[in-house]
Amino acid sequence: MMRTIDLRGRALGAAELRAVLPRAEVDIEVATQRVAPILARVRTEGAPALADYAEQFDGVRPASLRVPPEALTAALEGLAADVRVALTESIRRARLGHEAQLPTPRTTEFGPGARVHQRWVPVQRVGLYAPGGLAPLPSSVVMNVVAAQVAGVASLALASPPQKDHDGLPDPTILAACALLGVDEVYAVGGAQAIGMFAYGVRSDRPEDSCEAVDVVTGPGNIYVAAAKRAVLGVVGIDAEAGTTEIAVLADSGADPRFVAADLISQAEHDPAAASLLVTDSPALAAAVAEEIETRAAAAKHSARIRTALSGPQSGVVLVDDVDHGIEVVNAYAAEHLEIQTADAAADAERIRNAGAIFVGPYSPVPLGDYIAGSNHVLPTGGTARYASGLGVQVYLKSVQVIDYDEAGLKEVTDDLIALAAAEDLPAHGEAARVRRGD
Repeated sequence: MMRTIDLRGRALGAAELRAVLPRAEVDIEVATQRVAPILARVRTEGAPALADYAEQFDGVRPASLRVPPEALTAALEGLAADVRVALTESIRRARLGHEAQLPTPRTTEFGPGARVHQRWVPVQRVGLYAPGGLAPLPSSVVMNVVAAQVAGVASLALASPPQKDHDGLPDPTILAACALLGVDEVYAVGGAQAIGMFAYGVRSDRPEDSCEAVDVVTGPGNIYVAAAKRAVLGVVGIDAEAGTTEIAVLADSGADPRFVAADLISQAEHDPAAASLLVTDSPALAAAVAEEIETRAAAAKHSARIRTALSGPQSGVVLVDDVDHGIEVVNAYAAEHLEIQTADAAADAERIRNAGAIFVGPYSPVPLGDYIAGSNHVLPTGGTARYASGLGVQVYLKSVQVIDYDEAGLKEVTDDLIALAAAEDLPAHGEAARVRRGD
């Protein structure tokens, strides 16, 4: 089902590896062109455009853009008891994990009367996106909302696609998660149009069809959501262009093929375009994993979706010379999710530079991070983990430096300031310090 790429005996640089490794055939430029008129219409027409797009893309026209409070209450009351317990625990662990990310304010003393304070200030308002396509994801509600709340954001709005089967409201489990988290500003808007709503804001005579613009937009989605986030970057901040999910597993001969196969299938279940990659120095393991995949995929609920993903150009098995070679390969690939299932998994994980999240050992499967590990599952995809981070409190914080010098502190550096200003031919800069010295 999965194609094999044999890199044994081949010495390739990082860029060469990226060129030969499986990757989804995604044209973000084409997607950007397709979302441009959607964003333009949302910006100019507002609520009527959003209602039209809901009817066009989601097959239903919501009674209002904003979800009524009673719908949130009803969703929470109707939530299955075991799911409520699980979501509550997921929220608890996510809060603990994100609180550990909070930076500490610092003050640096350069001398008497010369101080710089480092402050961290939350943005005022954020727009959070929770997908609702093939699989509505209440877990994404937890990941987005908890990170923003821990950061101290005062105003949170969340959007998720309207569902035809739920009278134009988002999936009830998503609404219940919002209610559990205390988020009452929820919109039945999906896709690129939701990103446009957050970026530009929507004004209407009906309050339930209005939405104030935000400062930052976060959350995963399909390629059109990612393209829309790219298009509005600069109008608002974004977390990343988080696209379709991907997993890479670095495994040696000691790995359990059942575990590896189950994990590759778990991410393929998300979407026909999901990417699953096995990197191993053991042809025997690769063969055993292939057998397990055939059996497990055939029995899976979403068998057709899984088979499409695993047989696509974005998935495959990569044979390498040894674990060292495998580490080179996965660092070049820069997976959203990277599992290390090797004899010395913890040490090998320390050598990974490029991954959205690293899952160490046989008992840290990616679904643990998807739901309840305490980490965040909104992660960089498509190789962007080479330079991008996963969603965390830092996305919702701004670093502000406060410069606090008194007269003596300024006098001590005035000559140096004047010299640097003169070197840049900006004498008025120097004069601003000189006049305070009384020259």
